[in-house]
Amino acid sequence: MMSASKLPQTGTTIFTTMSALANEVGAINLSQGFPDYDCDPELVELVNQAMKAGQNQYAPMAGWMPLREQLAQKVQDLYGATYDPDTEITITAGGTQAIFTAICAAIHPNDEVIVFEPAYDCYAPAIKLMGGTVKSLELEPPTYRINWEMVKRLITNRTRMIILNSPHNPTATILHQEDIEELSTIVRNRDILILSDEVYEHLIYDGEVHHSMARYPELQQRSFIAASFGKLFHTTGWKVGYCLAPAALMQEFRKIHQYLVFSVNTPVQVGIANYLKNEEHYLTLSKFFQQKRDLFRSGLANTKFELLPCSGSYFQSVSYRKFSDMKDTDLAIQITREHGVASIPVSAFYNKATDHHILRFCFAKKQETLEKAIERLMKL
Repeated sequence: MMSASKLPQTGTTIFTTMSALANEVGAINLSQGFPDYDCDPELVELVNQAMKAGQNQYAPMAGWMPLREQLAQKVQDLYGATYDPDTEITITAGGTQAIFTAICAAIHPNDEVIVFEPAYDCYAPAIKLMGGTVKSLELEPPTYRINWEMVKRLITNRTRMIILNSPHNPTATILHQEDIEELSTIVRNRDILILSDEVYEHLIYDGEVHHSMARYPELQQRSFIAASFGKLFHTTGWKVGYCLAPAALMQEFRKIHQYLVFSVNTPVQVGIANYLKNEEHYLTLSKFFQQKRDLFRSGLANTKFELLPCSGSYFQSVSYRKFSDMKDTDLAIQITREHGVASIPVSAFYNKATDHHILRFCFAKKQETLEKAIERLMKL
């Protein structure tokens, strides 16, 4: 017997669907956000050393303390923010678990959560599972800038949380100083929490700055910050991330975390803790990915697609409005089957499946993979 579904309108994610199709037809998979190259052998060796040293049993529920201490130092160095590794940092089973846990810890039935769309698809289901209400604000291409006057209109006495994502998936946009100022004004003297999805924090291009909530004390004190080592070190399959939050918020976060996963695998935590001691391992990432972005954009400029701005993340969105009026889901499938390159239709990131005729490609790939994909896309 089956009880009524708690998420009756939720099916298989578009990422799973498009990756499965890419595998089925042998297409180049630029849909799901994962690299096709190996992580640093040094990191693998550090994890291997931890395994061989017998560090294979449960880690503490909140995470391996040396790793939490390294993160506290990293955040202090980058953003001037102080987090107590004992009470304000928790290691999670990936960034998505950090996001889900924060929502579970903070949202009660009838609470309202403001979500900017297009949005990463894990936000809304978690809110609904907790009995909360999703208040969506659709952003408009090509800039996808937040209209803060519209945000003010969405605020009610039931608004409990605002979810931010910068650098943004799928639009590759980032928050700017004026966004921070507007946000600070809106939440001041209100009981509104912030969930800041910052998994692409080091993938910022053209000399821009990452406006982490940790930079701003007024925002830091009300924020859960979710981050990911998978995005940082090309190890998405390891599913290790972390959450930063003030002690009072983290206390509630850990009440959920301990029954959701309890703790994250120990040897990987030990290896990452040692790997983080060399700050070059993350400070050089923006240059590494900007080279890939520039290569990919240069090639796409020779296709029929219209390039949208890309200031961060490892995604490039393109408009096909000038050469087709097909639904984005249909065109994504057609290009995968007939031209051998898989993408993600951006309508999948909208609750109402809003279709602006835009596709998203992932450029976290080898140079030869990107060049081969561009060669195929030029034949459209």
